[in-house]
Amino acid sequence: MHDSSSLTTVESVGLEDLDELNDLDGIDGIDVLGEPGAAASAPPDHGPSPGPPGDPLVRAAELLRTHPVIDGYSGLAPVLRSMHWYDLEAGESLLETDVPRLRSGGVGAQFWSLQEPSGSAGSPSLGATMELIDVVRATVSECPEGLRLALGADELVDSRNCGRVAAFLGPMAGEALGDSLAVLRAVYALGVRSVTLAGARWTQGGLTPFGHEMVREMNRLGVLVDLSGCTADTMRRTLRITRAPVVFSHQAEPLPDDVLHALRGNHGVCMVPCTAGTLPATADLLEHVRETAGPEAVAISGAYDTGLPHAAGLNDISCLPRLIAELLERGWPEPEVMGLTWSNMARVLRGAEFAARAAQPRRAPSRAAIGALDL
Repeated sequence: MHDSSSLTTVESVGLEDLDELNDLDGIDGIDVLGEPGAAASAPPDHGPSPGPPGDPLVRAAELLRTHPVIDGYSGLAPVLRSMHWYDLEAGESLLETDVPRLRSGGVGAQFWSLQEPSGSAGSPSLGATMELIDVVRATVSECPEGLRLALGADELVDSRNCGRVAAFLGPMAGEALGDSLAVLRAVYALGVRSVTLAGARWTQGGLTPFGHEMVREMNRLGVLVDLSGCTADTMRRTLRITRAPVVFSHQAEPLPDDVLHALRGNHGVCMVPCTAGTLPATADLLEHVRETAGPEAVAISGAYDTGLPHAAGLNDISCLPRLIAELLERGWPEPEVMGLTWSNMARVLRGAEFAARAAQPRRAPSRAAIGALDL
């Protein structure tokens, strides 16, 4: 396994250290920017390189040391389940994500999807979800120097302060809950902290009465309501009834402006995936959300290792500083960029936990059944 002493965290490496660290380039097959070296057969793109002081890429690196990216959607778990061998701590050239590139990309946390890639055969199942939970937990245990399982906002901050990348379980597919509030509580106990509503039969044609009950129970537990891929009617109804901030972790299509306006009032977050045709196009999408929903409502979803094509210049997770540099060049104030990378999503986690603490003394676990509500 890779020697942990050669790994560098976002917090522990200053710009003044880069010249010295460049002399270590190639040790154990990894360069100091987190990309696999020749021994790992790295792709041609080696991620961003630092420039002179005042360069947007240098400013991005400085900002990411204290406000790293919370990546809202990673497809790594299903990919790892299908691989016979991998080493995320030392670097894995077959993937778009590994620990060195997470550090090079200034990533402080990731939500690990518990859903099969788009286009997979069959409906989401609880059994497949359980297997993916097991994969994530095992992977985190195998990478103690790089990853740490996080169950909430406190663990998120602790992981950053310890130089680890926080790994959150979710989103899982709402359809895999099997129309059962008891299953929702069970997967929460296993660490799941985000559920995508799209695809569940209680969101067909809008949110049904049982769907209302499911959202209220998610609020009571502190599970994030992920509206990615839902119909516009389901989005609007959920935003009216939820007591906690919602997220859009991997929304493929642009959101209607009225939904973005409602998101501002909800204090939720729309995460823009890095899958537009070009890096500037991705920045344009971020700017639209910022202008319509406000700077507190925008964040980043890498969507790496999902099989989706990525914007040129954002080929893997190590390239995220290029996107931050693009936004700085466009004149984004640094506090708004810090919100984009870290603070907005951290606030949503805190908001969900606060809503849960407020609801639990007043609301017992729901025993409602879909047959009794959705007649």
